[in-house]
Amino acid sequence: MSIDTANGERAASGAGQVGTAANGSARREAAEPRAATGESGPVIVFDGVCVLCNGWIGFLLRHDRARRYRYAAMQGAHGRGLLAAHGLDPDDPVSFLLVEDGRAWTDTDAIARVLAGLGGIWRAGASIRWLPRALRDPLYRLIARNRYRWFGRYEHCLLPTAEQRTRFLD
Repeated sequence: MSIDTANGERAASGAGQVGTAANGSARREAAEPRAATGESGPVIVFDGVCVLCNGWIGFLLRHDRARRYRYAAMQGAHGRGLLAAHGLDPDDPVSFLLVEDGRAWTDTDAIARVLAGLGGIWRAGASIRWLPRALRDPLYRLIARNRYRWFGRYEHCLLPTAEQRTRFLD
């Protein structure tokens, strides 16, 4: 799913896309620091206490050689703000959020876009888009709903290393 934060209210703007009004965007500008809006590079919002999600972020940190992506745990102020701004419940998140160039993607669309953004062989991972969203997103949500039970949960968000710290918003 793609969400456009640069124009109209939450109205469909293409297959799986949702928009947000300019007046809403001005309100969010005041509430969110500019860095958290994804305007200075793509931001990935993830579950900071989820073992599986932290594994995904670790993978991205190792393979994002261009240092393209920045990260915000959904338990932090930036992550919560981005989730809320894009219509996702910060207290019951079942999705992964990518914010880039004023637009947002969730679920398998976000995963495919992130993999394509890594370049190289990882672009092939974006081929999941060939599967109908009606098949891939329910599978994603099944895993998301059971992530703590199947993969575990940390008591606290993991802290990035000193080298990684500049890539995290919270």
